[in-house]
Amino acid sequence: MQFLPSASLAPYIKSYTFVTIEQDLNNEVFYPSGCVDLVMNVSSGSATTIINGRSKNTPSVELLGHLTLPTRLTVTKGTTVLITRIYPFASTLFVTDALTAFTNYATDLFDVHKQAYAELFSKLMEVHTMQAKVRVLEQYFLQLLQKNEHKLQKVNLVQQLSQCLVTNEDQRLDVRKLAQETGVSERYIQKLYAAHVGINPVALLAVTRFNKSVQMVLETSYSLTAIAYTCGYYDQAHFIREFKKFTGITPSGARRSLVKNGQAFQEAVNIGF
Repeated sequence: MQFLPSASLAPYIKSYTFVTIEQDLNNEVFYPSGCVDLVMNVSSGSATTIINGRSKNTPSVELLGHLTLPTRLTVTKGTTVLITRIYPFASTLFVTDALTAFTNYATDLFDVHKQAYAELFSKLMEVHTMQAKVRVLEQYFLQLLQKNEHKLQKVNLVQQLSQCLVTNEDQRLDVRKLAQETGVSERYIQKLYAAHVGINPVALLAVTRFNKSVQMVLETSYSLTAIAYTCGYYDQAHFIREFKKFTGITPSGARRSLVKNGQAFQEAVNIGF
C-alpha cells in the first residue's frame, strides 16, 4: 500500500510504500529506481540485498543509495518493509553524510547515527497501523526539513539542473553542454551532484533513461528497437548493453521473468529494498 507525503514534503519525498512479500524470493533481479530509499523492516521477516555480488542483510533501518550495478534480492515470505522513496536531488535534506558514501551500497543506519535512528524505529514500532507509522515518519522528516532549511537553495539548484537533464530532447546531454545552458560551471555541477545526489549528472541521466526503458519492457509489447529509440539510446545494441549493465540480464530476459513470475510478484521486486 502506498501513501503520498504531505504538501510540505511532497517536493522532496515521492512516496511511502508498504511492501509485503507473498512468497520467498531467491536472487531476484532488482531494478534501480533512480531515487534514494530509506527502508525499514517492520516485520520479523528477513531480506538480503546483493549488489554486484556483495551480500548485505537488510537491518531494521537501511539506506539504499543510487544503484548503477547489478543488484539482486533474497527475501523470506511474509517480510514487510516500509520504504520512503526520496527524490535524488533532495537526499541531503534528510541525510547528513555525503551521498557518494551510499552509492551502490545498502547501509545500516544504526552504524551511521545509531541513537537517532534507533529512536525513530522504536517510535515506528510502537504504533500499529500503516497510517500511524507514516505519521511518525512525516513528523521526523518535517523536523529534518526545518533543521536543514539552509540547504534548500542548493537542493533547488540541483533539481533545476536535473530537470534540464531529463527534459533534454536527445537525452544525451553532457556536463559541458549542461553548464553552457544553465550558466553554472562544469566543476560546480560535478561538486553539487557528488554531495547532493551521489552520482554524476551523466550517470543520473543514464538511470533515468533506464527507468523509462524498464517500464516499457515490463508494461508494453513494444519491440526492443522501438524502446531503444523512444528512450534515447543510439540503437538496440546500445540499449541492451546499458540494460544489462544495470541488471545483469537482457531486456528479453526481464520480459521472460515477468511471464514466469507474474505481474504482482514482479511489482513487489521492482519496488526495491
